[in-house]
Amino acid sequence: MAENQPHSNRKRRRRTKLPAEYIDGILAADRTILAQAITLVESQSTKHFASSQEILQNIMPYTGQSIRIGFTGVPGAGKSTLIEALGILLCEKGYNVAVLAVDPSSTVSKGSILGDKTRMEKLSKHPSAFVRPSPSSGTLGGVARKSRETLLLCEAAGFDVIIVETVGVGQSETVVRSMVDCFIVLLLTGAGDELQGMKKGVMEIADALYINKADGPNYEEALKARAEYNRLLHFLQPATKDWTTSAQIVSALTGTGIDEMWDLIRKFETTVKANGVWEERRQRQMVEWMESLIEESLLQHFFGNEEIRSKFPVKKNEVTEGQLPPAQAAQQLLDLYFKMFHS
Repeated sequence: MAENQPHSNRKRRRRTKLPAEYIDGILAADRTILAQAITLVESQSTKHFASSQEILQNIMPYTGQSIRIGFTGVPGAGKSTLIEALGILLCEKGYNVAVLAVDPSSTVSKGSILGDKTRMEKLSKHPSAFVRPSPSSGTLGGVARKSRETLLLCEAAGFDVIIVETVGVGQSETVVRSMVDCFIVLLLTGAGDELQGMKKGVMEIADALYINKADGPNYEEALKARAEYNRLLHFLQPATKDWTTSAQIVSALTGTGIDEMWDLIRKFETTVKANGVWEERRQRQMVEWMESLIEESLLQHFFGNEEIRSKFPVKKNEVTEGQLPPAQAAQQLLDLYFKMFHS
């Protein structure tokens, strides 16, 4: 009898939403539909690409109203704890806050460091907050592209503050800088030791440095570190016109300095909106994003070519065996690639 009633017992397949349904849901600030739209945008499947681009195109007029803040820092600096403390403070002030992670290390492990949002459990449960880990696979460029698109979706859903955290290392700092308005670097006490593990270039792109965990026995050391970093910053070119990058102290544990951090961010916003840097930076970021998408697409097309795929291992072997200089091997592959379009 059961065999004659398959539809009553069989699990029904979920109906695929139309782009218009995603768009309406996002603009209505429906968190469930927002999360589904982000999953669609993050998809590696070519069949989802057209739908995701249609959604993005239609929500663009509703983007750009948030303030975008980037955070990076040395290992153990307490980024997630501090971001959670700042996020909760802003939610209590009446802001809607979204936290996104750029995690290039996940391209190796195939899993996001943020996991199931366990590092920001309290914030992720707040009704005014939305915490989203980065995509779990793909190139650094791909992760950055998905994160930018996720940022736009969150803006269209009405989030006032978008916090972007880099939880990886290396190029991710530059990637996050290219997505945000204000870029903050988190540090710990012991300025001399920290500089060993931090590139000078990261300090050069920062709009503010914060020495975290400035509490208890660490407080006096944090004051010394702040003074040392401010001396170092005096010799560096500021990252933003008409803005002086400074080092400050904060404690995510006690909450000391969190309010002052938000005041500094708002002061930064006022300054760069007044001098035109805000709009200029955002326009430049969009052009850079377009250029990076072209580069990514060309690379995918090049390495996806069947003949290149067959010849690449041969050239790779010739380079590793010292039979061919890398530049010559690259040129031979490029000549082969371009020849296909001119034959």
